[in-house]
Amino acid sequence: MRLPGAVAALLASAMLAKCSILPRQAHNTGYQLQTGPLDTPWTADVGTNPWPEHPRPKVQREQWKNLNGVWRWRNVTAGQVDNPPKGETLERAVLVPSCPESALSGIMEKGHLYSWYQTTFDIPADWPKENRVLLNFGAVDYEATVYVNGQKVGFHRGGYFEFTFDVTDYLGSNNGSRSNELLVHVFDPTDTDRYQIPIGKQTLTRGGMIWYTPCTGIWQTTWLESVPNEYITKLDLAAGADGNVNVTVHSSGNSSSPYEIIVHELGSTEAFATASGESNKPFVFEIDSPDLWTPNSPTLYNITVILGSDSISSYTGFRTISRGVIDGVQRPLLNGEFEFFWSPLDQGFWPDGIYTPPSVEAMRHDLEQLKEVGFNAVRKHIKVEPALYYKAADELGFLIIQDMPSLRPDLPDPNNGCGSIRLEGPEAQQEFDRQLGLMVEQLKSYTSIFAWTIYNEEWGQATDEAQPWPEFRLTNLVRSLDPTRLVNAVSGWTDHTAGDFDDNHHYSTPQCGSPFWSVQGSGPSGYNSAYDPSRIGLQGEFGGVGQQLPSEHAWFSDLSKQTAYELANTTEMWNYRSIQNIVQLREQIERFACSGGVWTQTTDVEGEVNGLLSYDRRINRMDKELWSSTIQSLYDAAAKRGNSSVAVEGRNIGLGGMQNVFP
Repeated sequence: MRLPGAVAALLASAMLAKCSILPRQAHNTGYQLQTGPLDTPWTADVGTNPWPEHPRPKVQREQWKNLNGVWRWRNVTAGQVDNPPKGETLERAVLVPSCPESALSGIMEKGHLYSWYQTTFDIPADWPKENRVLLNFGAVDYEATVYVNGQKVGFHRGGYFEFTFDVTDYLGSNNGSRSNELLVHVFDPTDTDRYQIPIGKQTLTRGGMIWYTPCTGIWQTTWLESVPNEYITKLDLAAGADGNVNVTVHSSGNSSSPYEIIVHELGSTEAFATASGESNKPFVFEIDSPDLWTPNSPTLYNITVILGSDSISSYTGFRTISRGVIDGVQRPLLNGEFEFFWSPLDQGFWPDGIYTPPSVEAMRHDLEQLKEVGFNAVRKHIKVEPALYYKAADELGFLIIQDMPSLRPDLPDPNNGCGSIRLEGPEAQQEFDRQLGLMVEQLKSYTSIFAWTIYNEEWGQATDEAQPWPEFRLTNLVRSLDPTRLVNAVSGWTDHTAGDFDDNHHYSTPQCGSPFWSVQGSGPSGYNSAYDPSRIGLQGEFGGVGQQLPSEHAWFSDLSKQTAYELANTTEMWNYRSIQNIVQLREQIERFACSGGVWTQTTDVEGEVNGLLSYDRRINRMDKELWSSTIQSLYDAAAKRGNSSVAVEGRNIGLGGMQNVFP
């Protein structure tokens, strides 16, 4: 069906929006790229206009303005959040979005718990005067208090999540006829004192192989957009293999307003299907015989939603994630078939930008290197990436196990000077729970998300004595927010049998769905107990084989600081030992109940040198032919175990036709 001319014009303008980057004024004086311990092939090309792409592919408008670039920055002490330095020029230049700890930021300093960011912006003259102006942040670590023209606009807590403020009433006269000053106060304690907040692998206070440089402040894109008085605030999409699309169009108005949704193929204004619904209400419509999304064929469809005078572009892929029994073994299913999950552990750290990749091209490079040898999945390890990462995974065809960023796992025990505790108390738990919900709500419309991980290796997980154990309640919370995916309640170690996966961590050899395990505990509360056949067997981490590198490719030139779970002397021996591990995993697929493996890891990170790629991304350790053939043997082994009929257990959720089977 061809669209009416007016609607086609809206679609065409929406597709062009990704290229519509409006110029902005910036304080460029004084910025200088710093020389860090290590750079990447993209470092020198970042310049002062980083991340120019539209940052939110799921809700994208034509009228937007990128605020990335050189801002001003000041380190301060506690107690200044209510006294913004209005009208001053802050002393130092900082490149946004890059955390001050990074070389790209121009600061490259650690330990600044409190700071101010400053820039100015104008409102484009062609934006409708009657429209509202939204100020959006991709992520600010950890607390952000925002001022426009000296007036407090709002506050946000949580270092991994996007947030938006309507700043219309704080702008200069005539909706921005003059320059507007933007100030952002940041507080980021990371793991200082007794703070226990979601931080993942960031540290200021700990040593050791697995802890890395922290990231403070604005580390994802900041941008403005123009919207009508009633506008779309969020779009929830779940498209199933049966063609059913479950959609909720959230709007700024409290009442229900009619909207039109149009599905069309990528790069086309030809309507594949249209439907009408009401905002702020779940709505289901059906597409006739869509091409399905899989890692081997990641077909996506563009979506346009028109609500009154607001129009956004988005996209989705049609696929169903579920769980079923094949020959008596619990299996993860994609579109009703057993899909073996083969993934690296992906930390998402960069030597030049720490949490922020130098560019979208660099970020995609890691995924492309994985795809080249046959990985079909990624475990995104205790970090939330920029939205364009998940778009890249959708486009390239990756299944993502998305971890919740973990709490600090080793608080000093106040009653034992030599000990530590997992969880400080109910306030830390409540904040973790709240941010877990934010993560699921923010990412649940991305096609590539396959499962959610709540806890990693008991980090911040309540002790065995704290019953009822929180992972059961949190598994139910995640399923209530997103019943269309699987839940990995505990990845490794203290497993009380919640969730869909029995997830074993074992370095350097696999123990996946097998009748043998490491004796590190006993019973269901032990670290690694016997495989539980009522759940899916997953090798959540293994491998960790490393190789020391010359100083030009290493974060630490001192070889004693380059370490891994196991070290090989040469690249040839690294490949031999790694493939030996993967062959053992294949044998466990053939003999036991192994349904997926997570290899440690995509890249080296600082002193941890067990990556498929070096930290600077200039060395690829993999013998590509050998890795490709060995990875294919994993899929071949899984296919032989998955040819029998599937016995589906559980209940039909009825969301977008996605059958989800949970015991």
